Amino acid sequence: MRTLDHASDTDLIRAFQNGDTGAFETLIYRYKDKVFTSILFFVKDNYLAEDLFQDVFIKIIDTLKNKRYTEEGKFLPWALRIAHNLCVDYFRKVKRTPTIRTNDNQDIFEILQISEDGPDSKIMQGQSHERVRQMLDLLPEEQREIIVLRHYANMSFKEIALITNCSINTALGRMRYGLINLRKMMIEKQIAL
Repeated sequence: MRTLDHASDTDLIRAFQNGDTGAFETLIYRYKDKVFTSILFFVKDNYLAEDLFQDVFIKIIDTLKNKRYTEEGKFLPWALRIAHNLCVDYFRKVKRTPTIRTNDNQDIFEILQISEDGPDSKIMQGQSHERVRQMLDLLPEEQREIIVLRHYANMSFKEIALITNCSINTALGRMRYGLINLRKMMIEKQIAL
């Protein structure tokens, strides 16, 4: 007998639509870190990210319960597209751009659960992550967004293009220019990671 942990996303969605709330809990557990991380990178505020994270899953629940979900792709890209759209809607509503902070209350790399060997490597890794975070904040929003979705959410360029409403070539170009700009910053500031 298959357990819910080994079920496919499609099987979990069907089970949830048939009344199995445990199936939805499995989906949330499977993807919560990637969805939350993506939101946090966009809004740069832990409390706001938590609110938007809840809104994403409320919207997902409503869509699944009303059987409006169409399997055009995988569940994760669809969930990330909802998260991205809610972030954009939020900033349109308040008519401002995201606040750039480098001293977040919660370290994004703790959410990503990056392994650490010892106290020295933990300190060095923390400093490297802070430098990367600061450099990412200096990139144009379109470039930063593509890099975050590619490297932190492990999305394909096809999935990124769907979420950001651009062509695959545009996504690739933004990634390329983002990486070029990061390299320039590292050279100019003589940063070694």
